[in-house]
Amino acid sequence: MCEIYVKADPIHYELRTRSIRVHGVVTSIRLENMCWDVLARIARKDSQSTNQLISQLYDEVICHQGKVSNFCSFLRVSCMHYLSNLAARENTTSLLQENADDSVALPVPKPPSRHRPMASELVLLQVAGQRSCSQ
Repeated sequence: MCEIYVKADPIHYELRTRSIRVHGVVTSIRLENMCWDVLARIARKDSQSTNQLISQLYDEVICHQGKVSNFCSFLRVSCMHYLSNLAARENTTSLLQENADDSVALPVPKPPSRHRPMASELVLLQVAGQRSCSQ
């Protein structure tokens, strides 16, 4: 199994720095190429530019947590959550299609309930087109 990861194209984990503007302030963000690709995919899904998505994520994490100690890590984890949930949805859809002929439908797993959603969950809510913070 290790070879799956060892044989990954190094371009995916090569770091790339981009300058973006958040509320008129230019800042640099350094992420792996694969993270930039995932952020671009999320942004396209929401008809936004990657910079617009990143600004929106920043606003939402500040809205819900008041601060963010490591925004680049937040973006990486958000990408992982997006891909994880995408894979889970695809697996659920695949299972449902495989059992379409059966009379018993598989239950769709529900996420655990929390009083306050985690920042990474807010990304997923935003990606799904739901708003968690008023603007």
